[in-house]
Amino acid sequence: MKDKIIGISGSPVPNSNTDRLVLHLLKSTGLEYEFVKLSSINIGPCRACKRCVEDNICKVQDDFPALAQKIREAKSLVIGGYTPYGMIDAFTKAFLERLWSMRHLKHLNEQKYVVTVISSLHKPIRDQVFSELAREMFMEGTRHVAELSIEGNVPCLTCGYGDNCEYSGARMIFGEDAKISANYCVDVENQPVWEEAAHIGKLISEHIKGEITSIPSVQVDIQGLLAR
Repeated sequence: MKDKIIGISGSPVPNSNTDRLVLHLLKSTGLEYEFVKLSSINIGPCRACKRCVEDNICKVQDDFPALAQKIREAKSLVIGGYTPYGMIDAFTKAFLERLWSMRHLKHLNEQKYVVTVISSLHKPIRDQVFSELAREMFMEGTRHVAELSIEGNVPCLTCGYGDNCEYSGARMIFGEDAKISANYCVDVENQPVWEEAAHIGKLISEHIKGEITSIPSVQVDIQGLLAR
């Protein structure tokens, strides 16, 4: 089996900051990779039917079982999402729920290298979502090696109605006198996380190839996570 890395993006925006950062990390590894945009396939939430308990294979007839097989064969996984209404997006949430079919009994993702990516407008929200993802990665038994934080862009900047909308989130961020403009949008290529992603991709590749012996993992308060 070739060394392979899978990248997942929960952002439905075409060629979004999240997409581009996940792809940048994948390419930085120099490994064979596959990029999956969840909005382009059909993965619903877990139905709690427990039909996966005998063999760790989800029986729901959508695109998750095929994706799960690819994840099972990969050495590493990058999971990228964003935070509408201050929580993880629905595409990413549904995908994460379905990982339970791979976890119980056999822990199929145990020791797999995982990087989480979150795009959000506010750091406290990013931190909260990273904490929730860290809990799931711990429960999955993965090697959670990095959290990559993207400064998000409020959609009011490009919806076309921001200057006339009394509920515009852009004014809350940039001030009441701000003129709504896409010029306020910040491309991920111009954020510090761009170089950080390339560095993490290189470390993952070197470790998979046996060129280095370890990768620092995300430090989490396990007792605090389990107490929630």
